[in-house]
Amino acid sequence: MADEADDLGIPMKPSRPAAPTPMPPPPAAKPPAPVPPRLPEPPRAAEPARPAEAPRPASAAPMPRRSETDVRKLIVGREISLSGEINSCDVLVVEGSVEANLQNCRDVDIAESGLFKGSASIDAAEVHGRFEGTLTVRGRLFIRSTGRVSGTIRYGQLEVEAGGQLSGDIQAQPEEVISGLGARVAH
Repeated sequence: MADEADDLGIPMKPSRPAAPTPMPPPPAAKPPAPVPPRLPEPPRAAEPARPAEAPRPASAAPMPRRSETDVRKLIVGREISLSGEINSCDVLVVEGSVEANLQNCRDVDIAESGLFKGSASIDAAEVHGRFEGTLTVRGRLFIRSTGRVSGTIRYGQLEVEAGGQLSGDIQAQPEEVISGLGARVAH
């Protein structure tokens, strides 16, 4: 009985040959046959044929209204550096580093990891990270507990959480003075 193999009823894979058998070389590759253009399918019997729609004149189409999804938003992500001029954005979110002159922007949000160096003339700002330079906020400047703002600062309204820091030449501006700079004021 010691010479007999134990059969436990478990199927087994056949053993591999000891030496791999050489494979024959692949046949020479033939260039693929060109594909004929696809013909349009005829209408099916179950579907009535549809008349072709006349193209609409471009001037007759109503202009879509700007919705919240159409906001021009620029996000500078973490570990990204951007320098230069930024014009005409609705929202700027700074998670990385920005060295720029910012004009015609409505809102700026500087994340805790974000740094903005330069000048900005905006409607509202919320600072969790750092701002260094010249900042004019026509509306509300909100400095969070982790925020650091330094430089020449002008604002309409100011709110600083406990722990937030503000340093430099800082002045509250009446709405009339800020509006007189040719900027729009958000209400």
